[in-house]
Amino acid sequence: MKTILIVEDDKDIQDIFRIIFTSFGYNVEAVETGTEVINRKSNFPDAIILDKQLPGINGVDVCRILKSQDETKAIPVIMISATSGVEQAAKTAGADDFLEKPFNMHVILKKVSALLNSNEQLITS
Repeated sequence: MKTILIVEDDKDIQDIFRIIFTSFGYNVEAVETGTEVINRKSNFPDAIILDKQLPGINGVDVCRILKSQDETKAIPVIMISATSGVEQAAKTAGADDFLEKPFNMHVILKKVSALLNSNEQLITS
């Protein structure tokens, strides 16, 4: 079973992701801060859904750090945000894809599935 790590400080959004992904057979973990992700030294997830706006270190910086480390650079990251401009921020940080809130359940499932089944980045340069 593939594990999706949700990095989101809003518990309601964490719950929505948990419901969506578990109902489609994924294991879901959730954390509220980027620090919890970058301090992880083992049990890495198969994919990460990363909010751009987080307390402390923001999602853009978290993504940059993850994509610069050998242990985590291959983990697909989908950056999400309620603010416009997430596409450019995601590209700059090295995210594999992006999604603006509010999101469509089928779109996020399709994006995660595509990233888990392919090494191709979905963001075009």
